[in-house]
Amino acid sequence: MLEFIGIHKAFGSKTVADNINLSVTNGTLLAILGASGCGKSTLLNIAAGLVEPDSGEVYLHGILLNPLPPEKRRIALMFQDFALLPHLNAWQNVAFPLKMQGVSGGEARKRASAMLAEVGLAGEQERRTQALSGGEQQRVALARALVAEPRLLLLDEAFSSLDTGLRQSLRRQTLAHIRHLDIPAILVTHDPEEAFQLADRIALMDNGRILQHGRPADLLARPAGRQAARLLGCLNVRDDHYVPQNALLPGSGEDCAIDEVIRLADSCRIRLTHSQHGKLLLNLDWPHAMRLGDALHSGGTLKLAVDDAQIVRFP
Repeated sequence: MLEFIGIHKAFGSKTVADNINLSVTNGTLLAILGASGCGKSTLLNIAAGLVEPDSGEVYLHGILLNPLPPEKRRIALMFQDFALLPHLNAWQNVAFPLKMQGVSGGEARKRASAMLAEVGLAGEQERRTQALSGGEQQRVALARALVAEPRLLLLDEAFSSLDTGLRQSLRRQTLAHIRHLDIPAILVTHDPEEAFQLADRIALMDNGRILQHGRPADLLARPAGRQAARLLGCLNVRDDHYVPQNALLPGSGEDCAIDEVIRLADSCRIRLTHSQHGKLLLNLDWPHAMRLGDALHSGGTLKLAVDDAQIVRFP
């Protein structure tokens, strides 16, 4: 298990970690979801030993990490800029952490080659990193992070430069490694879709603070506030409330959910109006004709109402 306890860090007047308390159990992945500059990458660097916290403690499997140098922590960190060694080729970059652990040259090359094959680079072992595309460099960096069977895996925007098919494949492989090694893992991302696809738990971070953390479904059902809802990618968020996409809309003859409406057109957004007789009146910008229950609605503004009990009110 990884534990952050009371972590505080500031660079000059900017606080990037404000009393952070988080834990990640073995075999699970925590996604830290937030905008650029909110402090999420600093947490990874603190765990890896590259940045020293101003206060607070980091424990891994019950061992206090603060006094240990990075090379003694057995932590793999995949940097956002890959941090590949330009004087080494692909397999040598992947084998580097194995050699640091004392693995023999032949065995290190064998394991590095096998890991490159897993990430789809079986034929690129001898190529210099400068000759690789950005996506290929990202896969080399991911292979290097996984090959040494670390005690903790830290991923900083690990899948952002990959095309859709490869991204899905590498996500599955990475999760399989986390489960197989039974280690904690943290993924830093600004992409809600990625967080929801991969994470067992999500921590929402803004300006150095954790706004909310928990299981993805629980966060989506009841975000703690406007900023939390927007980080989750929720539609139909206002300052004081949020209309979940599974709220039931009274149709003609039967109810249907808002997400049934929205999935038919990405451009469908709800403009909230006002409460009346225990219902929240909604206007939807709707460019197409659609069937809601038994009634056919033409394009334009679709007017509906949702029971107040289904609205998430922010404190």
